[in-house]
Formats: sequence, C-alpha cells, structure tokens
Amino acid sequence: MEAAPADATLPAAELETIALLARCLGDVNRLRILHCLTSGKKSVTAVVDELGLSQPLVSHHLKELRRALLVEVERSGPFVYYELADPGLLDILARLGRLGGERFAARKGLL
Repeated sequence: MEAAPADATLPAAELETIALLARCLGDVNRLRILHCLTSGKKSVTAVVDELGLSQPLVSHHLKELRRALLVEVERSGPFVYYELADPGLLDILARLGRLGGERFAARKGLL
C-alpha cells in the first residue's frame, strides 16, 4: 500500500466529519441495512423482512443513517422509502473490508 504524501493532511473539520461517519458505520446492523439498500429503494417493512431485524431496531438505525446523510428518504402517500444517498459509499465500504481482511489475516498468525 502506498503512503500518502507528507503534505496530504486533512483539515480538522474534515477529520471530524470522517469520525462522525465512522461512528455511524461502526454498527454491523447499519452496515447490513446499507447493503440491503444496494438493490434500490425499500420501505422499513421490506428491510425488516429481508434482514430479519425488528421494526423498531431498523427504524432506529435508519434514523441514524439519515442523520449522517448516508440514506435519503422518499415519501409516496403513506409510504416512506429509503435509498443510499451516494452509491459510491459501497465502494468505500468494500475497500475498508478488503483492507481490514488483509490486515486481520496477516495478524492472525500472531494472535
């Protein structure tokens, strides 16, 4: 893996934003919900059915994902649908997964 250039520092505000996003993404159920939404807009009921989580739990996590601007809401009559705010998020999560997998696999022999 290439090292970042010495002058590639991030502004404090950007670091704070990254920390907030990392905290939001630090829950496996939120990650499962984001993955569930990769196939398109879904209602809370559809997410509940697909993931087997309780409705209150899914609603709570969707609220947190919405506050972090990771999902968007679309209302259609009495129904509310959620979708990924930026499909590029999946690429970032996949890269984190590969990075983590490589590092944990390398360290596994040391534990």
